Amino acid sequence: MREYSTPIDYRRMESLLRDFEPSFDFEPTAQITEAEYSDRIERLRREATVAGLDALLVHSSLVGWYHTSNPFLRYLCDWMREGVLILPTDADLAPELLSFWTESAVVPPGGEPLLVGEIWQVSPFGRESVDRPGSPLHKTIDACVGVLSRLGLAGGQLGLIGDDTAATFFAGLREELPRTGFANATDMILRMQRIRSSAEIDIVRSAGELIGIGWEALCHVARPGVTDYEAYAAFSYAQMARGGETGDGYQIGANRYGTLCGKPYGHVLTEGDLLNLYISNVTYLGYCAQAARMMVIGTATDQQEEVLEMTVDAVRRAEQLIKPGVKFSELHDAAFEAYVERGYLKSKETRTMPFNWEAMPDGSPRPVPRQYVPDADWEAQGRRLMHVWPAAPGPHNPNLGHAIGMPKLPQYNVASHNTDRMEPGMVFVLHAQWVDPLVAGSNLGDLYVVTETGFENLTCRTSIDPYRTEKSA
Repeated sequence: MREYSTPIDYRRMESLLRDFEPSFDFEPTAQITEAEYSDRIERLRREATVAGLDALLVHSSLVGWYHTSNPFLRYLCDWMREGVLILPTDADLAPELLSFWTESAVVPPGGEPLLVGEIWQVSPFGRESVDRPGSPLHKTIDACVGVLSRLGLAGGQLGLIGDDTAATFFAGLREELPRTGFANATDMILRMQRIRSSAEIDIVRSAGELIGIGWEALCHVARPGVTDYEAYAAFSYAQMARGGETGDGYQIGANRYGTLCGKPYGHVLTEGDLLNLYISNVTYLGYCAQAARMMVIGTATDQQEEVLEMTVDAVRRAEQLIKPGVKFSELHDAAFEAYVERGYLKSKETRTMPFNWEAMPDGSPRPVPRQYVPDADWEAQGRRLMHVWPAAPGPHNPNLGHAIGMPKLPQYNVASHNTDRMEPGMVFVLHAQWVDPLVAGSNLGDLYVVTETGFENLTCRTSIDPYRTEKSA
């Protein structure tokens, strides 16, 4: 039986949110209209026409825990599962969808694909699953060849849109269609992710509000004696109960240094802990928001307070510069000037900046320092922490942030070498980080959209200032 350092009261766990009320009401955003999906397909068809392509094949695979390997199909036709979309360049030919080639199943809603003509169900095959000969991959290739041949597209020029999981599928198509031309067209859909429409921004704003409600719920329950499981569950329940699509899009950690970032493991919040909630994404209607928050459980050391203050200062310096025409590098430099002034960095340049996961200066692997680190909650489960994490001091990454929109589609970073200028409709996160192993850590940030005259903070419902629990008597 799994043991913990202190007994867990499961009845208490389910009662912690009994009196919780968020500080604002969440009003669900409307679905994106069919007309906007039609416009996306029209734009993609036009780009394919200019490139001399007769059709586009858009591939999305299924990876662990029923997630797709990319959101391309959801972006084009609101299909949230795996499949291959055959999109003829000719507007008189309706797109066709091949899907269901794994043992997983979904019965819409959610997910009746929009603007799709025929949907073809490819069965799972194999002796263990259905005791029938065949391969789902090969059957999907055969089905795709059949649709292309029927539409008169076999032997033409095809654009391929997908990620690394599509390699074997696309290779099989090449073998079956030796007289057909193939070109990588993934950049076409990636370019469409750079600027968000007003409807998309509305959804991302709602996802940002879910972050705010989740954080307030976590703050409602957090205090000495509460476990990281309970804190994570409170955040997850509050945002998912209002329409959040997943509860695994963020990391949480609490220890005496503020340097832990991972998944809950049974740690009991203790006076002097710093809790780090890195909300990598909360997804709503297919779009995600990102933010980062810190919590001081009681008290923090002077150095920890300095790091917390520095990261807040960094975000606010950068935030003031957000407006059309300003370079992303200017935001990066303004933020990291707060680090240079305090002596934490010598340079603001991304290429020279230390960061937690960097290799050795010559590019060789960096050894993770081997050292016993006491952790009573981990040791109560029969384990020991024998390495110091992270391996090197600095920010998590040597930049200030990156684009946000649909999961797994970062298009640009807020870094010293990114001299692109901001445009209205760009959505990105600014998160200032500093983690010094066994000393101090902070990760604080908000999500922004560039407007015609400046910016809007999409995660403004809660503050980036660290939340502080009451000190124990």
